[in-house]
Amino acid sequence: MTTDQQNSISLALKAVPTAAITGQLLKKHGLRTQAIQGVVPLDQGNCRFAGPAFTLRYVPQREDLNASTDMGSPGSVVVAVMEQIPAGAVLVIDMQRNASVGALGDVLVSQLIYAGVAGIVADGGMRDVQQLRRLGLPVYCSGPAAPPSPSALMPADLQTLIGCGLVAVFPGDFIVADEDGVVVVPQHLAAEVASAGAKKERLDVWLQQQVAAGSGVRGFYPPSEATLARYYSEMPESDR
Repeated sequence: MTTDQQNSISLALKAVPTAAITGQLLKKHGLRTQAIQGVVPLDQGNCRFAGPAFTLRYVPQREDLNASTDMGSPGSVVVAVMEQIPAGAVLVIDMQRNASVGALGDVLVSQLIYAGVAGIVADGGMRDVQQLRRLGLPVYCSGPAAPPSPSALMPADLQTLIGCGLVAVFPGDFIVADEDGVVVVPQHLAAEVASAGAKKERLDVWLQQQVAAGSGVRGFYPPSEATLARYYSEMPESDR
C-alpha cells in the first residue's frame, strides 16, 4: 500500500466513529475483539486520530541485558523507533499491560510530533502527562505513571506483531481512536470498512433524527425494509 493510499484511508477512517467501525467488523467480518482494552485518553478533548500502526514491543526487564534499554546505546530500540517512524503513523506500544511505568515522556513525544506522528496507543503508562497534554499529540494509555519504563520493562523490537490491550496488532493495521476508544482495523479490510462505515454512519444519523422526532424505535432500530426504502428515497444516491 502506498503512502498516498494510507493517507486517504486514514482520513476516511478518522471520519467514522469507532462505534460504527466495531459494528462493521463484527457484523460483516465476524471480528469481535478489535477494541483495545484498558486504555484511556490523556486528554478527552484531543483523542481523535487514525493511521497505520508502527509497533514497539516491550518485554519484562532483564537488568543484565541493558543495551536496548539504555537510550544512549547505539542499539537502542526506542531511538530506532524515533528515527524510523513515518509521518501519519500511530505508534502502538505493547507494554505487557504494565500500568506501573511510563513508556514515553515529553522529550520523546516532542520528537514524535516533529516526525508528524498521528497519535500514540500504549497498554501501559505515560510520564510527564501535564506536559504531554500541553504538547497536543493525542495519546491513549493506561494512565499516568511516574517511574520510567526500564524499572520494569525493556524494549525488545519494533515493527513486529504485538499484543496491545488484548488485541493483536500487525504493522500497517489501521488504528482509529475517538471518544469511545481505540479500534484496530486489519489492513486488508481498512478501505472497505471506511467506505461501509461512512455509509452506516449517515444512515444512523438519519435514524436518530427520526426517533428524536417521535417515530418510535420499532421499525427504525434496526430499520425495517420500509424504513430503508424511505431513507434511500430521501437521500441523494451519493450519500447512500
